[in-house]
Amino acid sequence: MDNKKYYFNIIYGFLGLFFLFFFWFYIVEFKLVSIIFLPSPFGTFNSLNNGLIKGDLIKHAQSTLRLMILGWVFSSFIGVLIGSFIGIIKLVRDALNPILEFMRPLPASAIIPVAIAVFGLTPEMMVVVVAFGSLWPTLLATVHGFSSIEKRLVEVAIILQLSRLDFIVKIGLPNAIPDILVGMRLSLTVALILSVIVEMLAGQEGLGTSILLAGRSFHSDDMFASLIILSLIGLICNIALKLVERIFVKWNN
Repeated sequence: MDNKKYYFNIIYGFLGLFFLFFFWFYIVEFKLVSIIFLPSPFGTFNSLNNGLIKGDLIKHAQSTLRLMILGWVFSSFIGVLIGSFIGIIKLVRDALNPILEFMRPLPASAIIPVAIAVFGLTPEMMVVVVAFGSLWPTLLATVHGFSSIEKRLVEVAIILQLSRLDFIVKIGLPNAIPDILVGMRLSLTVALILSVIVEMLAGQEGLGTSILLAGRSFHSDDMFASLIILSLIGLICNIALKLVERIFVKWNN
């Protein structure tokens, strides 16, 4: 039954793409929107093909992907490490909760001037901004995963006289893995968004700068080609993490 649902979802997805393509073609064909702002689908795919074969689209995509992965890995490591510590100790959780709630809504773009002042317009600055913005979903999911451990498991750990580290590794982490993976998936989406934003603001190489420059010069076909690559990166990464999440959830059960 699950396989049938999976295949139906794929079919519905392709149907949705077909109708989107048809609607896009209809708008351009009947000139409901100027071609300066909305290129034709065929012009966009032609620009995409030229950018991948002859242009710098692959190089820009690699720069954005590298920035996203570096920021996401760094934020995931810090989020799981600190989240485990906060989630496992109630006293620490109660003490730091107001600080977390204060910093969590802070937009990552707001720290860009501070990061530029400290690191300058460097790749390190960009990684710091992406890591800071994508930290919170993983951190909060880890805290929730560790703080929601059943009392019976805690009692078993006390009876077995497990150390704090053994409790985290043998009981806490397996219990928190589903929450952590969901948080990491959300963090990856945030990391991709922030990578594009920080590239635009810092003027560094990447899809963000490619989209910005194409928009400023009214090369809408090049801009949409970059957007398609950006969407594919997000889609592939999300599917990969969903598969990992499904494997770990089955293992956990």
